[in-house]
Amino acid sequence: MSAYFTGRRDFLRLALTASCMPLFPRFALGSSYLEDERTAWYRAAKFGMFIHWGPYSLASVEASWPIMVPKSWGISEADYRELYKRFNPTKFDPDVFVDLARTAGQRYMVFTTKHHDGFCMFDSAYTNYKITKTPYGKDIVAQLVKACEKRGMPLGFYYSPPDMTHPGFRDTSKLAKENWNGEPERPEWPLYLDYMELQLTELLTRYGPAALIWFDGLHNQQKYDGVRFINLIHKLQPATLVNDRIGVDADYETPEQFIPTAIPTKGIKLTGIDPTVSQKLKPTIPSPDEFRLWETCMTINNTWAYNQNDREFKSSQTLIRMLIEVASRGGNFLLNVGPQPDGTIQPEFQERLTSIGQWLQVNGESIYETTYGPVQGLPNARTTAKGNLIFVHVFDWPTGVFELPGLTAKVMSARLLANGKPLTFRQTESKLQIDVPAQAPDPNASVIALKTL
Repeated sequence: MSAYFTGRRDFLRLALTASCMPLFPRFALGSSYLEDERTAWYRAAKFGMFIHWGPYSLASVEASWPIMVPKSWGISEADYRELYKRFNPTKFDPDVFVDLARTAGQRYMVFTTKHHDGFCMFDSAYTNYKITKTPYGKDIVAQLVKACEKRGMPLGFYYSPPDMTHPGFRDTSKLAKENWNGEPERPEWPLYLDYMELQLTELLTRYGPAALIWFDGLHNQQKYDGVRFINLIHKLQPATLVNDRIGVDADYETPEQFIPTAIPTKGIKLTGIDPTVSQKLKPTIPSPDEFRLWETCMTINNTWAYNQNDREFKSSQTLIRMLIEVASRGGNFLLNVGPQPDGTIQPEFQERLTSIGQWLQVNGESIYETTYGPVQGLPNARTTAKGNLIFVHVFDWPTGVFELPGLTAKVMSARLLANGKPLTFRQTESKLQIDVPAQAPDPNASVIALKTL
């Protein structure tokens, strides 16, 4: 598979063909898209960029939450709602965003078209609380769509079902902190669902192919009548994937700010923000039919939106190892950036994304198009698999010999991805011993590729 799609429409063609993705069976096309055909591009991509951005970046506060759960955010709801009147990101260059994602080795992007506050980063015809009513005045989503189309980057749309501004979602005569979960018992609720349908139709008919719709439904997601919107999405764009945050399972699960402790399987629902649920997962290797497609979304520091006061950045090594951790359990890693008010991305984010990309330049074969590895629970290493290849990602480099227990497949050869050099090895029924050089090829994670029979 080429490093990047030649056009956003090509992601559908690749998903349906899957001719160079041996992990996924090929099916004859009928009147509907089968699961493996629709998700093939996504399963292969592994690494994406999440973007949380809006007027809230002006105040260095989180998106929406300052009006929902005020606590100590230091801004009133009235002041928060006035931020859009000053939002003017004149340095925004969508090509820079896409190029940074490509430099990082990210193979899809997800952009916040509307967060819980109701502000739209696209030119919706159904609200005035939107980007084209700011001093900036231009449609951010439309510009990003064009840049992604030009550079062959699949683009997905984050869309929040909650909306603190719409009077059908809640009684807006009250402060949002009093009823931010919405009020489906009110007679206005059906009007709000119609509003959602109108906006989703805009996104799916005016902005080209949508790789996915990323809902963020908060609590009691069933109130949004998810089946209605899944059907709408499939009608307008049959290939578009949908996450699990609108009260129905849809295509994939979305653990947030944590990595499941074992490989997710069907039948056990991971709640997006509760890491304890993942402890119920069986610490076994599931069959392909049992595996549940999933994606961890993660921040580089502690906040989704730009916050000049949040300096607790994860290191490049930590992020690289998180990517490996996720891939070793068959998942995707959606890593967030929060652009600054002027439309640029802060240097600390750029530095870390560039470092991840440099690691993937050498070791990407062990991440892209792989699935969960055959050996799980190792203290110092993780495994991924692709066809007859097993990739061993070593975190703590040993002295002289690396031992891999629990591998039943017959190993035919071993090599370092860093330089392609073959390694000598010995295999018994209980373990594989590999002779390794004294120095780790990569301080972040060194990868050994095993070819099996």
